[in-house]
Amino acid sequence: MVLAFGAFVSALLGWLYFAAWSGSFYPQAILNYKRKSVRGLSVDFLVYNAFGFLCYAIYNLTFYASPRVRHEYEERNDGQPNLVQLNDVVFAVHAFLISSITLGQAFVYSGDVHQRLSLAARGFLFISGVGIAALLVGVNFGATQWIDVMYFLSYVKLFVTVVKYCPQAYLNYQKQSTVGWSIHNILLDFSGGVLSLAQLLVDAGRLHNWEGVLGNPVKLGLGLFSIGFDVLFMLQHYVFYRHTSEFQRLDDDGDDSDSLDDADFDDALSNYRVERTA
Repeated sequence: MVLAFGAFVSALLGWLYFAAWSGSFYPQAILNYKRKSVRGLSVDFLVYNAFGFLCYAIYNLTFYASPRVRHEYEERNDGQPNLVQLNDVVFAVHAFLISSITLGQAFVYSGDVHQRLSLAARGFLFISGVGIAALLVGVNFGATQWIDVMYFLSYVKLFVTVVKYCPQAYLNYQKQSTVGWSIHNILLDFSGGVLSLAQLLVDAGRLHNWEGVLGNPVKLGLGLFSIGFDVLFMLQHYVFYRHTSEFQRLDDDGDDSDSLDDADFDDALSNYRVERTA
C-alpha cells in the first residue's frame, strides 16, 4: 500500500513538473509572436536551449527505451534500475520541439545588434560535436559503451543549463531591463524545477535507491541550476529593474514601441526609465 501510494505521488509530481516546465516555454514564444520581434532576447540562449534539450531528449529516450543502456546502467549500479520516467521522456521531446520553434523565431523576426551567435557558443557546439563523435567511434571499437555516450549528452545538457542563462542575465544587466524576456516563463520554470527535484527524491526514497539521485545527474543538476537562475531573473524583474515593468506591459500589449527600430527602442526605454526614477 505504501509503495503504491509512493508510486502515485511520484507520477503526480512527474506530470505536474511536466506541465509546469512544458508550459514555461510558451509565454516567451507567444510574446515573440505578439511583438513580431525577439528584441531583448539573447540568441545564444535560444541556441543553447535547443541544443541542450536535443541532448536531453536523446538521453531520456535511450535510458527509458533501450534495453542495452538499461542493462549497462544496472551493471554499474549494483543491479539498481535507473529512475528515468515516461514523463521525463515526454517533457524532453516536447521541450526540444518548442525550443526549436522559439529559435526559429529569431530568424523570422528582425533582431537587434545582439542577435548574432557568439564565438563562445560556436566553440561550445563544435567541441560538443567532436566529443560525441569521439565516443561513438569508441563504441564502435569497444573502447566505450553506449551509456558513456548518454552520460556525455547529459553532461552537455547540464553544462548548457549552467551557462545558457548567463547571456540573458547579462543582457538584462546591460539594458537594466527585462523587457522582451517573459517573467511567466521564469515562474513556471521555477515551479517545474521544484517539482522535478521532489519527484527524484520521492523515487529514491520509495525504492530505497538514493544512489539513483546521483545516478541521474542531469535531472538533479537541471532542477538545482534552473531554480538558482530563476531566482536571479525574478530579482531582476521584480527588484533590480522593476521600474521598467510598466514599459514591459506596454510593449507586450502591442504599443507603438514595436514600430521603432532598435536604437530608437533602446532610447525610448532609457527615457522611460529616467522618467520613472526621476
